[in-house]
Amino acid sequence: MDSKSQKFQLYDDPSQMDLLLPGLHRQGPLLEQASDLIRQADRLAGLCQPGALAGLRRLLRAMNSYYSNKIEGQHTLPLEIEQALRNDYARDADKARRQRLALAHMATEARLEELWPSWDTAQVWAPQTVQDIHQDLFARLPADDLRIPDTDPPEHLQPGALRQRQVSVGRHAAPAAEHLGAFLRRWSEVYGAVRRGELQVLAMAAAHHRLAWIHPFRDGNGRVARLHSHLVLGHLGLTNGLWSPLRGFARSQERYDALLAAADEPRAGDLDGRGNLTERGLEQWVAYVLVTCQDQVRFMTEALALDGMKNRMAACLTYEEQVVRQGVRTEALRALHYLFATQGELERADFKAMLGMGERLASAQVSALLKRGLLESDSPHGKLRLGVPQHALRFYFPRLWPEAEAQPY
Repeated sequence: MDSKSQKFQLYDDPSQMDLLLPGLHRQGPLLEQASDLIRQADRLAGLCQPGALAGLRRLLRAMNSYYSNKIEGQHTLPLEIEQALRNDYARDADKARRQRLALAHMATEARLEELWPSWDTAQVWAPQTVQDIHQDLFARLPADDLRIPDTDPPEHLQPGALRQRQVSVGRHAAPAAEHLGAFLRRWSEVYGAVRRGELQVLAMAAAHHRLAWIHPFRDGNGRVARLHSHLVLGHLGLTNGLWSPLRGFARSQERYDALLAAADEPRAGDLDGRGNLTERGLEQWVAYVLVTCQDQVRFMTEALALDGMKNRMAACLTYEEQVVRQGVRTEALRALHYLFATQGELERADFKAMLGMGERLASAQVSALLKRGLLESDSPHGKLRLGVPQHALRFYFPRLWPEAEAQPY
């Protein structure tokens, strides 16, 4: 909605964005939540070595992309994401556009995960980093995909460029376009100066709302805010590429949207903080983000338990052998579970030896596992590592991505 159609408070001073964190008198319970999250995330990190289970991490990027775009009403089917990864795009123009958007999100997320180990706190919170995320995401799309709907004459999104016009979102009029730089600098200076540890986790949650509130871009603000939260959590060493709040946001979207909007409200009297915006609304938003993160960590910790995985792998291989019938056999369980447990790679000869078959049958089994995506390799004779294809989700990680599980096997 254009601000001309309604009367809104005009925000032109960064101090109007205060408070940027809940006050000290409200932080106690939130810091306890953040401490619990850090402890749970450390436990999960101990279950998986950095860089291991690459197939799972790629699948999680596809899932994060699906859920982030679902929040915007722009998602595509998980199967269509998988097809796009094979360069197989839908004939329907809108479906193909959404497929390209899904792949762009995955690529940007992977790029952030590649970069964040070398970044310092200042770079993570820099205004330029926010613009770079937007640039990286949308510059991957063709010009036709960047057309902004319902604009006459047609307008196209400019990757990385701050908006040049006034906009409103629901009841909230975003800050004046000419002052966006000042608002982003204030956002960066405050959150970037927060000490590491529990308070930085609170900063991540609060900054997500305040960045969406600033609404720096003509479009794509929600996606950028979610990717930045993913970046902060990863930079803090809390995700190890194994979880993200994006899944939780989408699976509780009504609450996500409602609490974002509630935190947009002005201060409701002297008992609601000392800034211009509601402190109570910000506190409730931060609490929601922390609970959402804890839920995701708890889920993945349970999913990666060794004993449970062995039983789920056995069920997958039984289904493959008895129903799919493309050459996969249950004798592969020991070798596959070994790859999962060690999170490493095996020479082909060593993997075949673990199968307990003759050379010809073992070679055929490796070929079948590779074809079904249950194994991965970088070359025809290279080492083997565990694969996690979408069709195995219902067995390996049930309830992780229900929409993908619902697809034909």
